Amino acid sequence: MENQFKQFQLKPFVIDGLNAMAITAPTPIQQKVIPALLRGENIVGQSQTGSGKTHAFLVPLLSMVDPTEDATQVVITAPSRELANQIYAVAQQLIQTEPVIRINRLVGGMDKQKQIDKLQNHQPHVAIGTPGRILDMIKSYDLVPSSVRHFVVDEADMTLDMGFLETVDAIASSFPDHLQMAVFSATIPQKLEPFLRKYMDNPTTIELKPQSVIADTVENILIAAKGRDKNELIYQLVTMGHPFLVLIFANTKTSVDAIHDFLKHQGLKVAKIHGGIQPRERRRVMKDVADLKYQYVVATDLAARGIDIKGVSMVINAEIPRDNEFFIHRVGRTGRNGMAGTAVTLYEPGQEDQIAELEHMGIKFAPKMIKNGELVDTYDRNRRVHRKPKQEDTSLAIRGLVKKAKQKHMPNYRKKIRTAVLLERKRNTKIARRQALLAEKRKNRKRG
Repeated sequence: MENQFKQFQLKPFVIDGLNAMAITAPTPIQQKVIPALLRGENIVGQSQTGSGKTHAFLVPLLSMVDPTEDATQVVITAPSRELANQIYAVAQQLIQTEPVIRINRLVGGMDKQKQIDKLQNHQPHVAIGTPGRILDMIKSYDLVPSSVRHFVVDEADMTLDMGFLETVDAIASSFPDHLQMAVFSATIPQKLEPFLRKYMDNPTTIELKPQSVIADTVENILIAAKGRDKNELIYQLVTMGHPFLVLIFANTKTSVDAIHDFLKHQGLKVAKIHGGIQPRERRRVMKDVADLKYQYVVATDLAARGIDIKGVSMVINAEIPRDNEFFIHRVGRTGRNGMAGTAVTLYEPGQEDQIAELEHMGIKFAPKMIKNGELVDTYDRNRRVHRKPKQEDTSLAIRGLVKKAKQKHMPNYRKKIRTAVLLERKRNTKIARRQALLAEKRKNRKRG
């Protein structure tokens, strides 16, 4: 099937990159954003994360880069390292057949001197990073802003929430006047509007109404691995009940091989699909899966993209994908055509931020655990955030007053108790001050 992105008259290397990622048809946001950016319009795009907006701006901007010009032409900011890394990874995939285009990642947590050295050797055609690090590089004259023609602010509402809008403002003000700007956000808060008016006259507004990110027919489960053997957890999940067809996703070939070997050793008939398998063998495996010769399939994201496996009743994320958009693609394999499906995501301690990012996309998880061979409800991982702070220790007299008031059902007893607590605190504060003054006087006498 011919790649539908050809309608936009993109450079061949971009089409090659999309084909390599098995992306052949544009999403609704891409249908609107790509031609608008190619026409040179400023854009305010409002859509949920996971709608395909990363490709919506990367595809046209990379196609407009002039690789013969040794200067920075595109700057893209994201509010977190993780999001910047995701954009960078997609950009690298899109230029894999056009290595002359230089893309630099400028984020905190990486060796700053190495980043500076790289910039001094050659200016990147595209700079992708967090606002703080990009502004640092501009202020130190390591990243030259005078040649920038396109500026993208991704996740603008999150940028505002995290206090980076002033930094982004400083970045934008360093660029030339003839700047094409695109701002993408899940919502457009009122505090963001002055920034938009400052840099964009009559921008094209592209708004896609939020849709359910995951089908209502999918039960979306979250399980904390807590250092337990993930392979064992996966085995328990796939042998629990009677799933029709299970798709297990991992991020790397090595992880896919390890899960596949473990399940096979347990006596399960399991297939694996990843980029390291020869095309002929891969086609054979896919035919066998379509013929229902396998009940379990372990795969990487890119190997499974574009492959339609019908009848998937369960998806297991053995690892959280590096790109959040892949999460949607994974979970979207089940619960199709009104059928019920189950999606299970395993996460380790320290991955709470990644889960929070998925929740920011509108994904709702049901926290569960495996107990006695069954999935049972467990506590919300954020329970400590929501938990009410402990009351300060009160005296025995106050506790007695509370007990007595409850027993006698005194009217307005809560108000009376609060008043009593406040009075007691004032008395205690006075006593403490008095004792401190007496102690100070004693010290002065001894010195005298």
